[in-house]
Amino acid sequence: MTQRVLITGAAGFLGSHLTDAFLAEGYSVVGVDNLCTGSLENLKHLRSEPRFEFQEHDICSPFDFGKVEYVFNFASPASPEDYSRLGIETLAVGSSGTRNALELALKYQARFLHASTSECYGDPAVHPQSEDYWGNVNPVGPRSVYDEAKRFSEALVMAYHRYHKVDTRLARIFNTYGPRLQANDGRVISNFMVQALQGQDLTVYGTGDQTRSFCYVSDEVDGFLRLSRSEEHFPVNLGNPDEWTILDCAHAVLRVTGSRSKIVFKPLPVDDPAQRQPDTTRARKLLGWEPKIDLETGLRLSLEYFRSSIAPSLQAGSATQPAH
Repeated sequence: MTQRVLITGAAGFLGSHLTDAFLAEGYSVVGVDNLCTGSLENLKHLRSEPRFEFQEHDICSPFDFGKVEYVFNFASPASPEDYSRLGIETLAVGSSGTRNALELALKYQARFLHASTSECYGDPAVHPQSEDYWGNVNPVGPRSVYDEAKRFSEALVMAYHRYHKVDTRLARIFNTYGPRLQANDGRVISNFMVQALQGQDLTVYGTGDQTRSFCYVSDEVDGFLRLSRSEEHFPVNLGNPDEWTILDCAHAVLRVTGSRSKIVFKPLPVDDPAQRQPDTTRARKLLGWEPKIDLETGLRLSLEYFRSSIAPSLQAGSATQPAH
């Protein structure tokens, strides 16, 4: 009998790719999303797929769409633009929404994987960040609606594991990019790619010396699948350990796009982390996982998506076509 997987946030960037991965392996998938940040455009290729069903629903209200063997909880605003705009909703989905998803897993004795984040480490005083580091998070700053929602979710997931024996997993996701990443979501890769393709200045905040680690989406999804099939209940970092400064990332985008855009500098946002790099020792040892796609290759794989996402404005003559 075909196993059923339920994915919350299925119309989002990572949720939609995870949906594709399970369908490719022969599972049936129930996708749940309230579309506050997700888009049905990410799922349009599945309209005629009989093993996929979509349910428009806010998981902050209890839900049950039938027996499932796996629950993947990916519902949450995740970009700075979105969680700044939807701060209370972000806190709600990280608390009530996560609890409702856990209740479903408890009811059906389903395996549960929660999409957590490297933001649990805040502006880290330890580098690189390993899973046993407790973090340096401002609980009342502008980023706290996202950071603390995810930290509370982790505590809730572990509580359901300890007290109710739910078979849980925690994936701490570092910066991930690729096709279906929202073009206007305020994250580094999407900002730079859109600005470069539109002939605009690339906006670097601060000096550009702050670092990030960028994982291509297919590598990230492979990590989710491996973690879901492991027996590890404590958090596992899933990210590319290659560390890039923001300025070097901007130059990589200019090379890949062939854009003649300039780089401009603006003040650093409040609580913006100075360093971000995963220690992936646990993922390598427990899952046999490590990313295969380097940044410039991933940017090239993403180029056509970003180009098509801004095509209307290019056609309207509001942007300069990059040189190649």
